[in-house]
Amino acid sequence: MAVDYFERKLDDKRRLTIPTELRDEFASGVVLTRGFQNYLHLYPKSVWDELMEPELQGNILDERTADLNVKFRAGKTEAALDEKQGRILVEQHLLDFAGIDRDVIAVRAGKYWRITAAQ
Repeated sequence: MAVDYFERKLDDKRRLTIPTELRDEFASGVVLTRGFQNYLHLYPKSVWDELMEPELQGNILDERTADLNVKFRAGKTEAALDEKQGRILVEQHLLDFAGIDRDVIAVRAGKYWRITAAQ
């Protein structure tokens, strides 16, 4: 059964625990970026490298490509899951951008995840 949704509380050190069932998906590492609106995108590193990087390499003079680079590279973080508990650190500036305090909701959006504040 595929996991397409999960809820978590960040710990006191701003770490998000990835569910056990999803950890293989993130074996290549994690890329965390701002989303299009006030939410975050969580990518397996392999998806970022294979699908996002080529999209961000478009024409150097194309304003849309430049805007996408600014949107997704501003505050971008990369990390590996910690081996014991499958956690990643979420930088404070990304939490502020998404309006996340402690409770988060993660929903699969195709090959990446949208992370929002729980309401």
